[in-house]
Amino acid sequence: MKVLQFTIPVAHDKSIITQQEELAHFYPHLHRHKEAQVTWIQEGEGTLIAGNNMHTFHAGEIYFLGADQPHLFKSNPEYFLPDNKKKIRALTIFFDPNGRLASLFDLPELKSLKDFIAHYRHGFKLPGEYLGKVSSLMLDIQATPGAAQMIFFLQMMRVLSSISRKPEPLSDFNISPGINEAEGIRISNIYNYILHHYSKAVTLDDVAREACMTPQAFCRYFKKHTRHTFISFLNEMRVNEACKKLTANRYESISVVAYKCGFTSITNFNRVFKNVTGSSPREYVENYLHKVNTNGIA
Repeated sequence: MKVLQFTIPVAHDKSIITQQEELAHFYPHLHRHKEAQVTWIQEGEGTLIAGNNMHTFHAGEIYFLGADQPHLFKSNPEYFLPDNKKKIRALTIFFDPNGRLASLFDLPELKSLKDFIAHYRHGFKLPGEYLGKVSSLMLDIQATPGAAQMIFFLQMMRVLSSISRKPEPLSDFNISPGINEAEGIRISNIYNYILHHYSKAVTLDDVAREACMTPQAFCRYFKKHTRHTFISFLNEMRVNEACKKLTANRYESISVVAYKCGFTSITNFNRVFKNVTGSSPREYVENYLHKVNTNGIA
């Protein structure tokens, strides 16, 4: 199990790191690093956990994650099957705003970029209308060495910081950066256990036992580090998975989706789903299909 703190390999002659991934699945553990990152999901889908919130991600999306923001791009379960033919592809730009680039961002001319990085330390998903411009600049950063790479990087940051429709942050809370290694392992274990068992009758006792804590101590610990109760986090995880199944056009019925995501009652599923998403499962599907037909996407 990887601990929460992660080190990005940085070349001695570079301030910006590009990483092209083409793997069976994304790195499967909750982690963080001192670098901020811009990640373009070129192929693959799953659940993004950022801080204390979760989001469904799909191919063609771009995410900004702040420095030291705990995160996990968790590929869907089918990516881990032995005979799986799927793969993931992603391009990520890493940069440390408080390291070698700090003096650059301190320049008066770049104050807006420094303010942008501070404001979005909890990350965001890039609005669709900016995907083409930002992805093109990311390819330029990847392909270009030297001073030209820095120029393309600043152009990318200028586009990100000039977004007119301000996106919602991915998280409203981050785990304390001062957390020690043992605590990092424990939190990562808890998140991964819930991610792997949400479809079953997982109980508070089960998760507390996995964390080597009493149920009472676990409840206090989990709320302190995530601002979620165990039940609210589990429900959001299940609803998030249900949303993915409902929009995949492969489900038999809403009730089947509910049971496959760990709900034992369709009434409870409908209530929890509306509480999390603001709409009923049927309304959610209808709204999704309306967007697909309006925007001409599949």
